[in-house]
Amino acid sequence: MLSDWNLLSEELQLVLSRGAPRRAAEIIVDQAEILAREMECGSLTDRGGPDALRLLAAVVRVTGQDALEPAGYA
Repeated sequence: MLSDWNLLSEELQLVLSRGAPRRAAEIIVDQAEILAREMECGSLTDRGGPDALRLLAAVVRVTGQDALEPAGYA
């Protein structure tokens, strides 16, 4: 496994840099959904969080699709 970004080919750097924002959005959505379920089950204190977390997840899903597309060319 390469541990230095500069050792990666330019093509691989582009693939990774384009995929990173999408993966980050997926992680945020998944974590928001998990936290909402935990609050609903009583594992975490519910202070209106599940609805807010689901709203966050929905916003990331909807806006993330277009916003995560690369703009321009390297």
